Amino acid sequence: MGPTASGKTEFAARLAYETDGEIISADSRQVYRGMDIGTGKDLSDYTVDGKKIPYHLIDIRDAGDKYTLFHYQHDFHEAYQAILGKGKTPILCGGTGLYIESVLKGYHLPDVPENAALREKLSEKSLEELTKILSSYKTLHNITDTDTKKRAIRAIEIADFQSKQPADRLDYPPIDSIIIGIDIEREQRRGKITARLKSRLKEGMITEVAQLLANGVPPDDLIYYGLEYKYVTLHVLGKLSYEEMFSQLQIAIHQFAKRQMTWFRGMERRGFTIHWIEATLPMHEKISLALKLL
Repeated sequence: MGPTASGKTEFAARLAYETDGEIISADSRQVYRGMDIGTGKDLSDYTVDGKKIPYHLIDIRDAGDKYTLFHYQHDFHEAYQAILGKGKTPILCGGTGLYIESVLKGYHLPDVPENAALREKLSEKSLEELTKILSSYKTLHNITDTDTKKRAIRAIEIADFQSKQPADRLDYPPIDSIIIGIDIEREQRRGKITARLKSRLKEGMITEVAQLLANGVPPDDLIYYGLEYKYVTLHVLGKLSYEEMFSQLQIAIHQFAKRQMTWFRGMERRGFTIHWIEATLPMHEKISLALKLL
């Protein structure tokens, strides 16, 4: 695992090549079909020396669907057991810390149903008011919960549901794992994020978002996914100029990477041992270090 732009996918694919493994994605947005450039699927990374590395939990849902932690845990364990059943090595790879931690710990959250009455009650409130309501349920560590009114209302809906349920149940067993983190220096990470954003825009990220909208995905749903899909959608809708979109999106991705690292450091405080490998090392050295851990 590692923050965005750390090179973790290429590393994981090479490690899978060396260990006869298969990759399970831990990315909350790569599950969606048609959301390719903005989520950085980089599917070419899964071919190593001419060999295609099998991957799971990518392109399994239509854009616009709501995919939750509950769904992810279920899908993860199906893929995990299937890989073990073939005698292969499962390699979990991604940057969504909540997904990673939830499957390693074994926590199983109930699927939270929609609460129409609560949604109607909250719909007239401002984002500031919704943020205050959400903070009454929990300490706000994840600012994306209050990124938009729609996200905030869903977060309150989940928090309200969970407040009325028994404590989390360990329905899934914890997984014994070796955790490898790709450690990238802050300024290098910032440089790679900016270069990658420029590259993705040249590759057609704006066209991708416009096509999703043309295919009937509601703008609010794309904005809900955040980052690239939020700001590019606002640009396509004429609410942000290109320069505003680029500037605001670049800042948002830097903030996102910082939050990812905060989560990973929090995992260490919560008892996880993460073996950090420098991103700048040549690939063969990274793989050698990883194989020694295995």
